[in-house]
Amino acid sequence: MNVSRPPSLWGIAIMVLTITLLPDARTLAQTTPYPQSSTITGLSFDWSTHRRLAQGSDNWPITWADDGHQYTSWGDGGGFSGTDDLGRESLGVARMEGPASNYTGYNRYGGVDQEFSSSIEGKSYGIISISGTLYMWVSPGSDTNNYSQTRLYYSTNHGGTWSSSNVLWTQSQGVILPTILQYGQDYAGARDGYVYSYFINLKKSGGLGIQTPGELTLARVSVQNILDQESYEWFSGMSVGSPTWSSNISQRQPVFRDANGVGWTIAASYNAGLRRYLLTTEHSSSFQGKFGCFDSAEPWGPWTTVSYMNSFGSPTVSSDTFFWNFSNKWMGQDGKQFVMVFSGINSNDSWNTVQGQFSTTADKIPPAPPSGLRVVNP
Repeated sequence: MNVSRPPSLWGIAIMVLTITLLPDARTLAQTTPYPQSSTITGLSFDWSTHRRLAQGSDNWPITWADDGHQYTSWGDGGGFSGTDDLGRESLGVARMEGPASNYTGYNRYGGVDQEFSSSIEGKSYGIISISGTLYMWVSPGSDTNNYSQTRLYYSTNHGGTWSSSNVLWTQSQGVILPTILQYGQDYAGARDGYVYSYFINLKKSGGLGIQTPGELTLARVSVQNILDQESYEWFSGMSVGSPTWSSNISQRQPVFRDANGVGWTIAASYNAGLRRYLLTTEHSSSFQGKFGCFDSAEPWGPWTTVSYMNSFGSPTVSSDTFFWNFSNKWMGQDGKQFVMVFSGINSNDSWNTVQGQFSTTADKIPPAPPSGLRVVNP
């Protein structure tokens, strides 16, 4: 267990340390791939709330489970109370307990003071809880070995033990390092009965870095068939305003493009309060805090730009981050207050959180859809 000073409560006004990121030269660092969002007009971070734990462990995708806790994975470190060497695992899973203002991390699978030992070699950037079962995409090894394939694992005891499935995608098929679209607790509030995974279209196979030109593709599978590879479908374009899907991966079409490139890590979540899908990734070059955040009304776009910057967190944290995602458990009810989990190299090779707030145009937020379009605990 590793505990540090709890950050300020949501009710406290954003302090002098807050860096406000509006659509100006600081966020629109260069030509953005999409126009500025008309719904989310900016975001700000309260850096007085920044917490850094688990030094030496990176990545940290996160999901909200049925037991009320969050589960997250790390790579190449000892997790909470560990270091780069102490308790080092290729892949570990942790449980996050508590509110945004005062949480604690426990090493569920691997790491120092582990509850269960880790036996998986690899990395993950996508984890989800559905009906009490955790699912996690795992790519083998480290560095560009991650590109070779990705396999779906699952756990029926909240990450204590994991089983491998036969759902497998390989580098030869042109897709790498997927993430899973997050909804509410235990997948509550999903738009339909499908699970959505974003994959990076592989353009360059040498070295962890930016894939240029950057393209993301989208796969879906029904909740009931998540462990059946034959049931997966790939976004294959739009027809009369609706998405089309194909079981043939070669028919896939990008749902996101950026001529400046996309990073080798991505994250996606649904903000129920703002009724917008959020996508985060790098651009231009890796390990330099080149943060891009985009929003859309649907998982497949079209996208608009929330933020596009060159030096995320500077000068409070060093500009060497590469992975960012939002915690849906710690999202404000109205969707405006958020907690971002992020990671990087050097001092940012660690678990990091910072609280923040979206600026919005209220009249641009659409009304909630009929409840019949929402799946709760599918």
